[in-house]
Amino acid sequence: MVVRLAMGTKSGDNKFDVVIIGAGGAGMMCARTAALRGKRVLLIDHASALGRKILISGGGRCNFTNLYANAECYVSQNPHFAKSALARYTPGDFIQLVEKHKIAYHEKKLGQLFCDESAQSIVDLLVNECKSAGATFLLNCHVEAILPPAELEGMPAFKSKQTEPGSNGYVRQPGHFSLATNRGTIYGAAVVVATGGLSVPKVGATGFGYDVARAFGLSIVQTAPALDGFVMSDKDLRHYKDLQGVAADSVVSCGGASFRENILFTHRGLSGPASLQASLYWHQGLPVTIDLCPDIDIGARLKEERAEGARQNIKNVLSDWMPKRLAHRFCDDLKLDDSLQHISDKAIDALADAIANWKIKPASTVGFIKAEVTRGGVDTDELSSRTMECKKIPGLYFIGEVVDVTGWLGGYNFQWAWASGFAAGESV
Repeated sequence: MVVRLAMGTKSGDNKFDVVIIGAGGAGMMCARTAALRGKRVLLIDHASALGRKILISGGGRCNFTNLYANAECYVSQNPHFAKSALARYTPGDFIQLVEKHKIAYHEKKLGQLFCDESAQSIVDLLVNECKSAGATFLLNCHVEAILPPAELEGMPAFKSKQTEPGSNGYVRQPGHFSLATNRGTIYGAAVVVATGGLSVPKVGATGFGYDVARAFGLSIVQTAPALDGFVMSDKDLRHYKDLQGVAADSVVSCGGASFRENILFTHRGLSGPASLQASLYWHQGLPVTIDLCPDIDIGARLKEERAEGARQNIKNVLSDWMPKRLAHRFCDDLKLDDSLQHISDKAIDALADAIANWKIKPASTVGFIKAEVTRGGVDTDELSSRTMECKKIPGLYFIGEVVDVTGWLGGYNFQWAWASGFAAGESV
């Protein structure tokens, strides 16, 4: 599956038109696109296996795109930045590749497309496309330094450790970036950084891409874990801890965005799709507002039931419309434990408001160890939205999750990987 490159066996073996650092989704799409244009492409990665984050996505079935992906589904300091790339490589374009490779897939919900079988099929698709186009892979390759071409004398350089000028791989070359690696010196007329973000370190995520950007003088939008569960404050956790395992169809709102799907009470706070979506818009100190029964006007229905003579305890009536433990908790909080006939309009209105506008102020999210993606990254003001090339440093590109473009849960971030990789691959 992977071509092992023996560096330096022949003159010119270590010189490429394009060197891509990071063999994830964005990197492989870029490699395939550039190689199809006749470019000599090397794709390097510090890991020993390809596509590890792809393999764990979507419960092992890879939610590889979303039918409704557009720029409005992404968070960035520049909300318009993603438009160009997303318009030029659409969900339909990747679906064509999936169908070309005869991969069975299905729509789960809300435009989310998953493989019927294993996510390995998406990794195989990308690897086979790269190989067929002529791209070369080099794994277990750690980049220690990156120097701009000699023509860019005066430009800063990247060093991941103390690497002295004049040592192996640390000499500027005309027309090529010089990359000092543990596998030897590599030269690329263009360098594409596709190393992802900080989320899910167990599959090899690091801050390498941000280190490269900073070394070259590029701005970084503050990074944070996103598409992640909320950790409640100690006070809230003590109050709601016995609800662990309860799920409820809800509308979760935060930072001007609202999402309707399930929430799930956990031993640390809240998870579930709606919570994860809202976390993309959450910043420290912001409240999260949750409508726990979005289809029903609780106040009106309780008053109707009372008018019709219902004599059940209000807890039991409320349990017809929401999970029993949740209904009981909100009634207990308002000290409502009597026949509906004995509950006043004022008490019913207070209960309805508490359920429709439940507010928590999370202490944090769970963190990068569980977060699906990293919010923030290389500032889009530093890049061309059409090509993903650095405005200050010709020939240096950043794509995928390392860039300050973060999509909703449900295949949007893979679509950004494909689109940004394609945009750079068309340009390098």
